[in-house]
Amino acid sequence: MIDTMIETGKDVLISPDLTGLTNWTEGVVIEIEKNTFNGIVVAAETKDRNVFFGRIDLFKTIKNREICLQ
Repeated sequence: MIDTMIETGKDVLISPDLTGLTNWTEGVVIEIEKNTFNGIVVAAETKDRNVFFGRIDLFKTIKNREICLQ
């Protein structure tokens, strides 16, 4: 199922298929594009300023994130 809640500025998890790492990596969506050949393509930037892009099914929104106010 494709996550339709992905929007520019939202926090997402980036698939290891894109990053080459063993776990999903956190990032922020910087661009969403409707591509004729690949469908919806998302670009997300990680905290260390790496940018990964790929089909929307390679990203997951981060839900129920708790905010620490201390």
